[in-house]
Amino acid sequence: MENAETKLVVPEIEDFAAMFEQSIKDRGGEAVLQEGEIVKGTIVQLTKDYAVIDVGYKSEGQVPIAEFTNAKGEVIIKVGDPVDVLLEARENDSGMVVLSKEKADKMRIWDEISAACERDEIVKGTIVGRVKGGLSVDIGVKAFLPGSQVDIRPVRNLDQYIAKEFEFKVIKFNKKRGNIVLSRRVLLEKQREELKKETLKKLKEGAILTGVVKNLTDYGAFIDLGGIDGLLHITDMSWG
Repeated sequence: MENAETKLVVPEIEDFAAMFEQSIKDRGGEAVLQEGEIVKGTIVQLTKDYAVIDVGYKSEGQVPIAEFTNAKGEVIIKVGDPVDVLLEARENDSGMVVLSKEKADKMRIWDEISAACERDEIVKGTIVGRVKGGLSVDIGVKAFLPGSQVDIRPVRNLDQYIAKEFEFKVIKFNKKRGNIVLSRRVLLEKQREELKKETLKKLKEGAILTGVVKNLTDYGAFIDLGGIDGLLHITDMSWG
């Protein structure tokens, strides 16, 4: 009877990596991490330049300490704190996981804005400067506010809005292109329409109403009565 030959199969390097990851699962570890996703980690060490983070993988990752500082430059984390980070790569040339807190924050903000857009919700932001055709708005990421969407009426001096916070409606959203277009005018028009309904309820001949002068002309003044403009003729105006 001939002896059966035993053939030894040597796994490829890639197979060893897969086997290692599977062993982590078998030991009750977390599922294999996917590059490009936000993962949860724990701060295990702080140095002058980096925060060392354990995300439950075979090696740890480093994130620049600057990503964990406030406006005064003070470090706002400590060892043991949980943190969400973006997994950019499972391993670099040094064998460490490549992580980013800053990119995770931006990704989450984009997701929140996307959800707000789908649910037709309002977002808040601060106008930070002039750009071609309108204004730049900080809503966690940069967004564009066209000049025609700043107010109901045309605005000549856009600089008066800089450094002020307002509510906006997202009217265009393209995450791939990093493009967000906002409108303040849409919200103002909605508010004006609601005021108009309330004013119409009490608007009748002989009623005394309080209004705000919006514009003066040679023949009189246009008065905002609350969603409705009325004309006060110059012959009915008194001075003094």
